[in-house]
Amino acid sequence: MGLGGDMQAIALVTGGSRGVGRGIALALLEEGAIVHVTARTLTEADALTHPQGSGSLESLAEEASSLPGRLIIHRCDHADDKQTVEVVAKIEEVHGGIDLLVNNAWPGYEHMVEGTTFTWPKPFWEQPMWRWNAMIDVGLRSAFVTSRAVAPAMIAKRKGLIVNISFWAAELFEGNAIYGVAKAGANKLAADCAHDLMPYGVSAVALYPGLVRTEAVLRAAEFMDLSNSESPRFVGRVIAGLWRDGSLLKKSGRPHVVAALAREYGILDIDGQSPRPLAQDDFQNRD
Repeated sequence: MGLGGDMQAIALVTGGSRGVGRGIALALLEEGAIVHVTARTLTEADALTHPQGSGSLESLAEEASSLPGRLIIHRCDHADDKQTVEVVAKIEEVHGGIDLLVNNAWPGYEHMVEGTTFTWPKPFWEQPMWRWNAMIDVGLRSAFVTSRAVAPAMIAKRKGLIVNISFWAAELFEGNAIYGVAKAGANKLAADCAHDLMPYGVSAVALYPGLVRTEAVLRAAEFMDLSNSESPRFVGRVIAGLWRDGSLLKKSGRPHVVAALAREYGILDIDGQSPRPLAQDDFQNRD
């Protein structure tokens, strides 16, 4: 059965060679969707020069080969608006439009350590400017550029969903000032896009994953409490649930916690667990 019942949805997941984006793509493929995935890293040889050291479009294709959906990969650097628009145009030329867009491209977690210094928690006046460029000029900007590109076809069909991957940093201090600005921007972009799209039956939301067991998180597992963590596919399963939601427009324009939606929809993680939804208090009450 395809995503959304008897419909085979056309999805685009940006930044899906590793981490949350990869998990989302695999979960949508589990549902039988046609999933287009973009990333800069095409091969595992390319991945060796990436700060994460692993994760590529080709390895994603290998992992996805047994799933019922169809995967199409696109090498794309979302720092270049032209490349972004060209990918959308290619997809629309073949399929006539995109039903589901997940804005996940995010180079903001790269180069966390510069030399011997862990710069992530530094005060704003000590933050490296590359982090602004990565989170705002690429992460947030590419979400706008991609949404702008897919919207006309969604409007013509009077159906569609745009998802911005966000986090609680949009609403409270978490990590550093640049991170907060980027995630607040992702929320506001979803809200204002939803306002413009509402008359056409198209939805836009922001999603807050919990602690996701990405490759980077698992490498640091000995220093972290993963008892309430989520698999990367969990986010994708919830996005599939959103697509199936007959009342989706009522959720449009707002941020939603992935684990809370999972409980509403009766969705479990790949290990059969139901992660506890995080709330502001989980961050504000930490030492």
